[in-house]
Order: sequence, then C-alpha cells, then structure tokens
Amino acid sequence: MEGGPDLQLQQLPLATAAVSVLPHEDPYSYKENLIGALLAIFGHLVISIALNLQKYSHIRLAGSRDPRAYFRTKTWWCGLFFLLLGELGVFSSYAFAPLSLIVPLSAVSVIASAIIGIIFIKEKWKPKDFLRRYVLSFVGCGLAVVGTYLLITFGPNSHEMMTGDNITKHLVSWPFLLYMLVEIILFCLLLYFYKRKNANYIVVILLLVALLGSMTVVTVKAIAGMIVVSIQGSLQLGYPIFYIMLVCMVATAVFQARFLTQASQLYDSSQIASIGYILSTATAITAGATFYLDFTGEDVLHICMFALGCLIAFLGVFLITRNKKKSIPFEPYISMDAMPGMQNVHDKGIAVQPDLKASFSYGALENNDSMAELYTPATLPIVLEEHGSKGVSALPYRVLEHSKKE
Repeated sequence: MEGGPDLQLQQLPLATAAVSVLPHEDPYSYKENLIGALLAIFGHLVISIALNLQKYSHIRLAGSRDPRAYFRTKTWWCGLFFLLLGELGVFSSYAFAPLSLIVPLSAVSVIASAIIGIIFIKEKWKPKDFLRRYVLSFVGCGLAVVGTYLLITFGPNSHEMMTGDNITKHLVSWPFLLYMLVEIILFCLLLYFYKRKNANYIVVILLLVALLGSMTVVTVKAIAGMIVVSIQGSLQLGYPIFYIMLVCMVATAVFQARFLTQASQLYDSSQIASIGYILSTATAITAGATFYLDFTGEDVLHICMFALGCLIAFLGVFLITRNKKKSIPFEPYISMDAMPGMQNVHDKGIAVQPDLKASFSYGALENNDSMAELYTPATLPIVLEEHGSKGVSALPYRVLEHSKKE
C-alpha cells in the first residue's frame, strides 16, 4: 500500500491520454475536420466555376461564326484544368474528415452556380423585378450557408488510420453487411420496376444513383485515406483491399453516370440537382455511419444539430433550384397558332401537326421505309383479255401479288 499514491500519479497521464481520444476532446481532430471541410468547399467551388467556364465556351461558339471545335478554345481547356483541380480537392478532403461531414458540403457547388448565374445574367432587368424574381435564390443561398455552418460545427469527429486492416474489419462488420443486404435488395427491386415495369419516375432513377453513390463515397474515402497513410510512410498499396475498393469505385461511378444521363433526358436539370442532392446525401451519411461508424460516441445534441444542418441545407438547395428556368424543348415544326388571322389548328384536343420524331421529315415527306407491308399501297395492274379454248372470256383484270421489293 506504500506505493499506492505513486502508482496513482503514474497512471494519471495514461487516464488523461485515454480521455483525450474521445470525440470532441482532441483539438487535433478538429484541425483535421477543418482541413477536410476547407478542401471540400474549395473543390466544389472550383468545380462550379469550371463547369460554367465550359458552358460559356459552348455558348460563345454557338453564337458566333467561329468554325473551331470547343476543345480548340482556351476557355474550355481552362475549365477542364479547374475541373480536375476541384475534383482533386474533393478527393483529398475524404482523407482528413469523416464521410458524413464531407458529403453534405456539395451544396457549395449549388450555391456557387446560383451566384454565378445571377452575376453574369444577360437580360435587362429592373431592381423590383430582380428582387421578386431572385428572392428565392437569395433565401436559398442564405439557408444553404447556415446549414453548411452547422454541418461543419456539429459534424462527426471520429478519426482513424485508413489502413488495410482497419478497412477490412469494417468491410466484414455485421452493421455494414446488414446495410449492404438491405441496399442490394432495394436496388434490385428499383431496377426491376425501372427496366421491366417502365417506372421512369425521377425518384426511382435518382434513388438508384444515390444507392450507387453511397458505395462510391465509401470506396473513395478508403482509397484516399490509404494513399495519405502511404505518403506518411506506412505503405498500404500492397493490400488487396485497396484494389478491390478501386474497382468498386470505378464501376459504381460508371453506372451512376449512365443513370444520370438517362435522367437528364427525361427531366429538368434543376429537379435532378435538388432531388439528387437530398437522396445522395441521405444515403451517403447512412453508409458512412454504418461502415466507418462516424457517429460512434457522439452525444445527442451534436447529432440533432447535425441533422438540423442537413435539413436546412436541403431546403436551401431546393429553393435555389426551384427558381431556375425550365428548358424549352426544340420543336422543328412551324406553329400555326402564332400566325395572325389563323384559327386554332387543334380539333378536339388533337394536334394537326405531326409528333416530334427522330427524323425532321414532315407530312408526306416522312420516311416510311420501316413501315410494315400492311400499309404499302396495293397495285392492280390491268391485263388484256384472255380467251380460253372454249370461248369463255376471262376477267378483264386480275390481282397480282407483288412483294415489297418488286
């Protein structure tokens, strides 16, 4: 018992060190969160600028007589450089901050696009019309900024070394296996209704994208973390899990692009941006909570404030995208309703003009080569009278069967 106080004094630093690794107690973890958040914000901001630069390059070429292709302009290549720089910043952010903190920060890209669109507007406007027209965008930007602040302040603070052993343990853990089972079943059901039942609803398509995206961000964080650990001196590229994650990242990203392309052909881009952001963020946070255990050890207050920040960011993005103009589809036919003195060409709701098809042919000039033989005109060639041997006259004509080729 004589060495009791000394032993307690020797164990005190160990206890202090054990307490310092708990969430929201280590200042170094806050520093990592801040670095990751700043990298994500910078990356999404640069990506938004890059996409607008490339869009400006296409618009400028379309409005001029410049025969050059878009990839021969300096503006397009500048946008491509900024796009790669922004993607690199977002990719690097996953190595420092938790997954559930980085994913919702993609709202910065929506905010930046809205501000750039307002600043570089080409129309003439009055101050009253401007405030009435863009009030939703201003309110949405403000809400998105507030939501982003809450996300950074009350985001999860769990950090661990992204080594091959740790990632393998997370991959075979029962919470993630249960999550993967539910996600695979849900994905197969949605894919069945989308392909077989022709359920081309925007929620169905974007939910397929979100489920794939949750696996993409999980693999991106694993790859980025293992690369950073390898740069710090502990080589992780020899683990098979690194290449498994790399293959999964590429595969899920490719299928996401295919579904997004199909969605863009059916729905407006503003709807895709708002609904896709909400669904992708929700599924990615769920995947991060089950795979990387982002919210382990977090108190109820921080979790509620983080959820509130997500809801405010969702509302802000919805208001920003709701104010955008809907794109008017191109119609190659003449509108007869616009002619002065012309009556309505619609009879009982049926349009006189033909439907928009792949070919720009009109009326009788339409290409009918692919139509069935049922609609091909019948030919009745007239033949001379033929008398039989018994003096019985034949029919003045007979129907000859001709093939379509003849």
